[in-house]
Amino acid sequence: MQLRLKIFLLSLVPTAIAVSLVIMTAQSQTLKLAKLERDLVESTYLASKEAELRAYVWLAKSAIQHLVNASSAATPARQAQAMAILKQLEFGKDGYFFLYDMSGTNLVHSRQPELVGQNLRKMKDPYGGTPIEDLLEATRNGGGTVRYFWAKPSSGQVASKLGYVEPITPWGWMLGTGLYLDDIEQTLQRIDVQAQANIRDTQRHVYIIAATAMILIALGGLAVNLTDHRASSAKLRDLAQRVVNSQEDERVRVAQELHDGIIQVLVSAKFFIETAQLQQGNSTGYPQANAGPSGQQPDPALTPLKRGLDRLSQALTEVRRISHGLRPALLDDFGLSPAIQLLAEETSEQGPPRILFEMDGEPFALPLAQSTALFRISQESLTNTRLHAQASEVRITLSFRKRQIRLAICDDGKGFNVERVQTAKRGGIGLRNMRERMEGLGGQLTIRSSPSGTCVTASMSTPAPAMTLSAEADSSKTGDFHA
Repeated sequence: MQLRLKIFLLSLVPTAIAVSLVIMTAQSQTLKLAKLERDLVESTYLASKEAELRAYVWLAKSAIQHLVNASSAATPARQAQAMAILKQLEFGKDGYFFLYDMSGTNLVHSRQPELVGQNLRKMKDPYGGTPIEDLLEATRNGGGTVRYFWAKPSSGQVASKLGYVEPITPWGWMLGTGLYLDDIEQTLQRIDVQAQANIRDTQRHVYIIAATAMILIALGGLAVNLTDHRASSAKLRDLAQRVVNSQEDERVRVAQELHDGIIQVLVSAKFFIETAQLQQGNSTGYPQANAGPSGQQPDPALTPLKRGLDRLSQALTEVRRISHGLRPALLDDFGLSPAIQLLAEETSEQGPPRILFEMDGEPFALPLAQSTALFRISQESLTNTRLHAQASEVRITLSFRKRQIRLAICDDGKGFNVERVQTAKRGGIGLRNMRERMEGLGGQLTIRSSPSGTCVTASMSTPAPAMTLSAEADSSKTGDFHA
């Protein structure tokens, strides 16, 4: 794994973990705060309702207290009068007073008169509770509040209710009232909904912050990666150019060594062998290796000598060809155009395909590195065409434009799969070398191939054409520019 990828992951993974922990913590804290708020609201609300109910019961009890304490009249009559008073007392939409004896028989119920006279002690609510039994239990303990479920008189729907009861001890009664808790249930539901909304809002904000942070980290990593990539690419191009320059320098050196060393030795050896052949022929009276017109047979010693001379001539020709291939003298002496033209002629002489060279525009002097790169691309392309394309004709076009030069080598061969050849582990070295040469000089190399032929195009920008073809003779002296 690359170092910059490790750094990117080391910065991204902790950020993702931190964001997850922040989200979990925020959600947990929000739920805790919501629960505390819910409990606080509920306890405060119940306390206020309990105080309100206690006041209502105290008022109702005060309304009949004079009847309970009186002793001048008969008790049943006073009880009937007290029940009539309680039946008339109401508050709010569903506020009323109820009266039971301690056995659980209903004595007063202004909103549900059908319950009067019934013993409801064992009655159960829809959830299995026994509300009257719970109220009686609270009354026996001196009074207090009880939460239970009861049907609302206005709607008939069962709802949670908070009841408050007190005993009327002289008569053995349970006096009480209650308030339905619909409003507190709705308030608590709103608190829960708001808590969930707060959690979602917090998560959304955290997600936005996290996404922004990750995007910034990614952009920073991308910027570092691009900078590093540009620097690496520049170093690779510089290294490739140095390798190419080293190769060219070595080729020049080897070509010079061949020209000044081996070729001179071979030429000298050929001269001495030819001299020896002439001397041998003069001494024997047979100046020629073949029989003369008189029918005399040649000296047997001259035939091997002639064969050796022929072999030496072939070796000299081959060494000159190798030397010319390593560094053509025309490229140094006359420039790019004559060198490519000579290359086309020599390649055509070796057999198919037929090679045509044409030049477009007014030639001008080129830097040595550019002319060498274009010549090597011409060499590699023609070699590939002869070995693989099975083409009948190749057309080389060298175009000179203002501050730009373009070389196109197109054939009518069978073509090949460019992408597969360039990505293959084996093969395609020549194509990669051509591309690296052009990239090292800031140029472009385009290869298009189809079953109808292949076209290799190399183009690059050039310095201002300070010299044209008429100045090539002077530029060849310096060795810096070539047309």
